[in-house]
Amino acid sequence: MQQVPTRHGPPGRRPSRRAVLGGVAGAVAAGAVGLYAVDRASGGGPDDAVPQHESGSPSAVPTGGYRFERVTSPDRTVVRDASGNLLATFTDGARTALLSGPQRTFSEPRTTDAVVHSTAWVRLMSTEWSRGRENTSWFRSWFPETLADRSPDVLMTAFEYGDGAPPKYKNGLRYAGDANFGPRVPGQTEDSFHSRDEKSDFYDYLGIPWTFPDGMHVTPEKERYGDVDCSGFMRLLWGYRMGYPLHGTNDPGVGLPRRAYAIAKYAPGVVLIPDTNSRPADISMLQPGDLVFFAINIGKPITVDHCGMYLGIDNEGHPRFYSSRSQANGPTMGDKAGVARLDGDGFYAAGLRVARRL
Repeated sequence: MQQVPTRHGPPGRRPSRRAVLGGVAGAVAAGAVGLYAVDRASGGGPDDAVPQHESGSPSAVPTGGYRFERVTSPDRTVVRDASGNLLATFTDGARTALLSGPQRTFSEPRTTDAVVHSTAWVRLMSTEWSRGRENTSWFRSWFPETLADRSPDVLMTAFEYGDGAPPKYKNGLRYAGDANFGPRVPGQTEDSFHSRDEKSDFYDYLGIPWTFPDGMHVTPEKERYGDVDCSGFMRLLWGYRMGYPLHGTNDPGVGLPRRAYAIAKYAPGVVLIPDTNSRPADISMLQPGDLVFFAINIGKPITVDHCGMYLGIDNEGHPRFYSSRSQANGPTMGDKAGVARLDGDGFYAAGLRVARRL
């Protein structure tokens, strides 16, 4: 899987949405209203980087100035510094690494007053975590380097497709920039729930043909260039940009399948919240970067049909997520056509069914 685009795509389209991206502490850049601001000076407390609900009997193992603890629900290794501050979380069976870093602010003023201030940085490891990996030579060299890395992580990369995000090119291919959800559905108004058609995958957004490892070959539809639906967005982010394996069907296979229900059912990683066809009572195990899945089928049988990524707790104390949505016409953390919270009795909160950690 390519991590850096090298193929040519169609010429850029006119963005449908506009915005500004700002920074703090002198780190200011042009960009999107789905804005992130990186405070490289103050950073914030590392205790904010991972949920404070850990349980189990810690077994401290000092190694190179770090202390490693084993905790449960789910089984994972937590890393602390000499002062006890949380630095990282590695979950058994998952490739997602949650690290502490300088505080950033994620917001989207056009669609919500909520902001998420977070010291969480999400990276993708080359292989799944397992107990004791902290004792390997790979980890001893990888961890300090990655902990200090300030290049775009999963969260920052996700906002490269948000509201008004500027286009980015590599060898003529536009690989990032404000994404739409899909073509307008004839007869539907802009505010209707199904105003835009789904079925736009990552290769449609990119405008390039793609051959999956199993030999399946797909060709983008011209009318979907720059478009990506909810599961297509997760595949664009985690697969095309981060290098997570992808396959082209909704059956079990290596990596992420195509549709939201199939990712919820068959994707690798760890199931945090299993599908019981009801709203989960407890979501405290979620951490930034986790995939969340919803059953919001209006006029259809109740089954998982939407997915997104958990961002963290917003400034009003609510767990907020990021996903590509029809009425918002693309990736959003906003509240257009449903408050983007995972708690309470709102549209998406009521439809929450499954959570996975890749």
